[in-house]
Amino acid sequence: MITLSTRAADRVRAMQAELNAPAKRLRVFVESGGCSGFQYGMSFDDAKPDDTECVSEGVTMLLDPASAAYLKGTSIDFDDGLHGKGFEIKNPNAQSTCGCGKSFN
Repeated sequence: MITLSTRAADRVRAMQAELNAPAKRLRVFVESGGCSGFQYGMSFDDAKPDDTECVSEGVTMLLDPASAAYLKGTSIDFDDGLHGKGFEIKNPNAQSTCGCGKSFN
């Protein structure tokens, strides 16, 4: 459903270690807001009964039902270079995105 690049998976594992939250899973979600109508979000969370779990690069991700519909086929990379933006989300379902890459419609 969602694929992580090796760099994104490494960064997620580093963040889990920094937060001392090895049992928490990466929740990827969509919510109303942003300059294009919807915005992406990520947090560490426990699984809820209606969540979908997917695994990429050894990282388990949680998606609520509404977000799963918007995020099908999405890939996430992490860029920490000189002009890096952090996590970069490429969503094939987005009709348009804003310049910051964090919101879409």
